[in-house]
Amino acid sequence: MLKGGSNINQTLVRSGNAFVYWQYITGCDRQTYSHLENDARLKGTGVWSVPGGVQRPWDYRRGRRGGNTSDSARKSKGTKYRCSEIGSWSKAQSLLKQGHSYLDGDRNGEACESLR
Repeated sequence: MLKGGSNINQTLVRSGNAFVYWQYITGCDRQTYSHLENDARLKGTGVWSVPGGVQRPWDYRRGRRGGNTSDSARKSKGTKYRCSEIGSWSKAQSLLKQGHSYLDGDRNGEACESLR
């Protein structure tokens, strides 16, 4: 808690200076965090203001541990992407335009809605 009773985690998410790490949000007010993150994203503040998006820390760490496969290597091998590996909504849309239609599971023209 910050002085005055405000929650530092919520303040960081509200300002767009932190992502919600949904895997570890149990015990917290998920609805509040969802609203705060969505509001920051829609306003384009903090990490949400970066053109092309910002890679989530957990995706970066996973890539460092497992060794990231480059985009060109994936394409030549025919390897499929997973939304959780892509890192940004913008990149997912670009991949969809390149023909990775499986990223749009509900066929609404938007890839990896979970990254929004």
